[in-house]
Amino acid sequence: MWLPLLGLVVGVVLGTLTEIKIPEDYANYFSIAILAAFDTLFGGIRAKLQNIYEEKVFVSGFFFNILLAASLAFLGVHLGVDLYLAAVFAFGVRLFQNIAVIRRILLTKWTSSREKNKEKINS
Repeated sequence: MWLPLLGLVVGVVLGTLTEIKIPEDYANYFSIAILAAFDTLFGGIRAKLQNIYEEKVFVSGFFFNILLAASLAFLGVHLGVDLYLAAVFAFGVRLFQNIAVIRRILLTKWTSSREKNKEKINS
């Protein structure tokens, strides 16, 4: 679980320390790729919390999601249709679902640990 978080921290630090500008022509591709990466990151965190995390699934899903999203945006640009919106919708929904599940898991763990602590104190 530490590898995705480390990658996120390194990416944020490098992004804030450098003066890299994304050309406007590539903004749709880049934003979709970031959304797909966040979807995969939170999916990995969710899988780790549910004890079903597999590194191969995470890494392959990371690259596949980014390539799929960028391909949809590319195809949409050439067809003159905003196909990237389909990827935004799909990855956005999955992102919020993963965040909701992570929140529920953490709340359940926190509640159960508080109950165990109360039982120990009362015993």
